[in-house]
Amino acid sequence: MQRRGLSVTAALLTYTIACAPSGETPAVSSAPAAASVGQSGVKDDESQKDVVKIAIASKDHSTLVGAVTAAGLVDALSNAGPFTVFAPTNAAFEKLPKGTLENLLKPANIAQLQGVLKHHVTTSTLELADLSDGPLSMADGGTTTISRKGNDVYIDGAKIVASVRGSNGMVHVIDAVVVPAAK
Repeated sequence: MQRRGLSVTAALLTYTIACAPSGETPAVSSAPAAASVGQSGVKDDESQKDVVKIAIASKDHSTLVGAVTAAGLVDALSNAGPFTVFAPTNAAFEKLPKGTLENLLKPANIAQLQGVLKHHVTTSTLELADLSDGPLSMADGGTTTISRKGNDVYIDGAKIVASVRGSNGMVHVIDAVVVPAAK
């Protein structure tokens, strides 16, 4: 396995937060970032992708990748895990009230952004068959509710539309952003 200190392809699409005019979604840059010293900086084109690399490879998750990058959670989610990530699509983020995403991406709101993103992660690998009706503890310390309706599985009302196994856990693609309860 080759290891290099360079960031993974496109080094996790970074948002240009400071330059985004108000009311507009920040543009996503595909320019490589500076060399990363964490787990995300390990170059490996041979092994199974981790949960972060799965999201990077998906054109439907560029908003999530940008948010994870802005929140400084790339290395945490690139580690051994295990993780189950409930990954909202770009369309899911578009369903949020106008200005919500832009507000979360402001540097002053990094703690709030981290909380929202951690509310989409649990620290175990859960296949669809493992998800049963009831509460599920999340990485932010809160809980979500899993519900099954026929063959469909939901997390706090967000439908799981696809699942991909990664080297450090599972990615369940969801059609809505799961908003944590106010603390």
